[in-house]
Amino acid sequence: MSWPFHVMGFGALAIDDIVYVDRALTAGKGKVTKRVTDHGGNVATALVAVVRLGGRAAFVGWLGEQPLTDFGGSELERDGVDISFAPRHADAAPIRSVITVGPDGDRFIAYDDDVLHGTSQALPDEVLTQAPVLLIDGYATHSEAVVARARALGLIVVADIEWTAGPATDGIIALSDHLVLPLSFGRTYAGENDPAAILDKLWSPERSAVVLTDGDHGSYLRQKDDAAVWHVPAYRVEAVDTTGAGDCFHGAYALALARGEVPLDCVVYATTAAAISVTARGGRKGLPDDATCRAWMARDDAPVPASIAG
Repeated sequence: MSWPFHVMGFGALAIDDIVYVDRALTAGKGKVTKRVTDHGGNVATALVAVVRLGGRAAFVGWLGEQPLTDFGGSELERDGVDISFAPRHADAAPIRSVITVGPDGDRFIAYDDDVLHGTSQALPDEVLTQAPVLLIDGYATHSEAVVARARALGLIVVADIEWTAGPATDGIIALSDHLVLPLSFGRTYAGENDPAAILDKLWSPERSAVVLTDGDHGSYLRQKDDAAVWHVPAYRVEAVDTTGAGDCFHGAYALALARGEVPLDCVVYATTAAAISVTARGGRKGLPDDATCRAWMARDDAPVPASIAG
């Protein structure tokens, strides 16, 4: 079957004020070396990553009523993301974030997310079926019924969850067949420390894959019809800015799924894309293209997945 898009998504849209400092974030104080204002947000940046990698992406979350403004979606359009199906609302506004980045690329994000989240409950089935993959983040708790419809329609739902809002988060986690979560959140949510134990706790018969990402320590995977637990090591790179690396990972993973790859190969591809992304400043400037990813994956020093259990 042919779809107009590879990936559709709704979730966080943000305007990021990024401050680069000359000392580690634990130093207490330091000198500002650069200030940048950029666009961000988990799902928004992930969809831009899909486009940079050669895929077709559409944003279907809330946008403002003025199309020519940045929060009317113009910045997404400039980056090649389709916004023609996004619902409009006068109260829609971006999350505002202040991001402090240390010399090692590590960052601290402070955000104000008291804005309209999710998408319209009236989003038509004809829109949802424009792509095989739906990407959501933790704010999908405001639109659980839409996620449920997407699953019922046969879409692959990839969830990027970083915090819990209680039973509402439980609901969208249950509906998602591909969980791609930070290991730190997995430990808190599952009440386990060992990655294999967390993967087991998050597993269900309806699940296709659970992925736990752990920055420069790599990621861990359990996939359907496979008794193994996999560890995919990270590339050895000099990180300049890790802002948006997780979003890049999610976008690359979702695109690889839409192209028919199995979860393990999706993780390898996403690991490569995320590694490249941290070598440039800003959440989107370092997002790679597919040819660059393939070249990295063909290198002799490319990390090799290994089974750690099963």
